Amino acid sequence: MERLQKIIAQAGVTSRRKAETLIVEGKVTVNGKVVRELGVKVTPNKDKIEVNGVPIDREQPVYYLLYKPSGVISSVSDDKGRQVVTDFIETKERVYPIGRLDYETSGLLLLTNDGEFANQLMHPKFKINKVYVAKVKGIPTRDQLNQLQYGVMLEDGKTAPAKVKMMSIDKKKQTAIVRLTIHEGRNRQVRRMFEAIGHPVMKLKREEYSFLNLKGMNPGDVRPLKPIEVKHLRELAVTKPS
Repeated sequence: MERLQKIIAQAGVTSRRKAETLIVEGKVTVNGKVVRELGVKVTPNKDKIEVNGVPIDREQPVYYLLYKPSGVISSVSDDKGRQVVTDFIETKERVYPIGRLDYETSGLLLLTNDGEFANQLMHPKFKINKVYVAKVKGIPTRDQLNQLQYGVMLEDGKTAPAKVKMMSIDKKKQTAIVRLTIHEGRNRQVRRMFEAIGHPVMKLKREEYSFLNLKGMNPGDVRPLKPIEVKHLRELAVTKPS
């Protein structure tokens, strides 16, 4: 038996914390009876659980790594009919992305139907590193790269320290390739950081997510995560940073 809020989160309905709120508010029933106590335990695939009158389906958790192409929405649907990340995955489970990459950004994106797992990975306190490679207009100076390293002021606050490495420069075209490692996940953060130092991003790719990378993959490729990879991510998502 498992706690009711954990089962709701694992079904991908919402986060465990939000599930607890729904329980206290009387919006969850087990076998037709309203449950308001957070300590209640249920038996998966046996007890009938409904949230706001809608039965939850307990699916087997699945985990995928996608090499998201540029020009794809990090969502499960789009009202403008544009291609979305779930178009690349053939599965009967209702998967959704963990976090997002903006429309023009390519690279590594994780998808799952495990709501609790997704919310743990996205929690800012765990500081999971993400590595981006950006092609930018102009050639940043060492002082400008140091600004990225120590943090730049954006409209939603100063960014956390980052790792920065100049990969190459093209003096003729006046462009540069810069590798940037951050652990935050603000909206369009990498693009805004480069804009803040006067070097707008022309092309952006996320190459790494913690220990995961895109080795041997092409845009649009997808693969299931290995059990050992899921285990390692779980360990990262429950270990408090020092």
